Amino acid sequence: MLYKTQGIVLSTIPYSDTYSIAQLFTRDFGRVSYLLPRPGGRKPKFSASLFAPLTVLWLEAEHMPLRDLHRIRDATRQFPLYEINSQMAKISLTFFLSELLTRLLHESDHNDQLFDYLKNSVETLEATERGLANFHLAFMVGLNRFLGIHPNTTEAGRGCYFDLMNGEFTTHVPLHTHYLNREQSIFLLQLQRMHYGNMHLFRLSRSQRNQIVDLFLDYYRLHIYDFPPLKSLDILRELG
Repeated sequence: MLYKTQGIVLSTIPYSDTYSIAQLFTRDFGRVSYLLPRPGGRKPKFSASLFAPLTVLWLEAEHMPLRDLHRIRDATRQFPLYEINSQMAKISLTFFLSELLTRLLHESDHNDQLFDYLKNSVETLEATERGLANFHLAFMVGLNRFLGIHPNTTEAGRGCYFDLMNGEFTTHVPLHTHYLNREQSIFLLQLQRMHYGNMHLFRLSRSQRNQIVDLFLDYYRLHIYDFPPLKSLDILRELG
């Protein structure tokens, strides 16, 4: 059955000599795997650039019940990504964000608000000039609200510890090792205020940003099943 929807490209991997598998997060179906003909003929149906990471597409797709792989009949860009595909810092961010989303989002994660957040994030990344080095931090702070693991700040305050396993602030030291000390917990609380509009105001060193990323990734591993190390992390660490 044919459906019209919107999709954001997460990744594309080879499947056979003639097909690739494109992972997209769609507005209507959540994360979907599409069987995609590989360019090779004189008139390929889709260009490889159309399925570059974070491209936002209008889709006409065939979805069949109980199938793991579906087919795209037609796809067009919603808007071009000049900066994302040409500026090295944005290319590095794109590789990291697309791999992160590929690992975090699952087939059951159908959510209109999440789709809108991701689409807006792509548009913002394309246009951003100030605070670009903090973009991925602001992205993860916002993303956590849609993953159901946003830190509970109800009991937050000076002298509290953040319990990574339970996702909440506590006034006493947890009985396990997965927690932040008082100074780290205060910093995490301040970080929750970051968004795309004010990220340029957070003066962070490269080392501090890398530590924050490591903290978020550790947090994901505690709350997201089978969350692996990210191959793009080393590239991201070089972002100034």
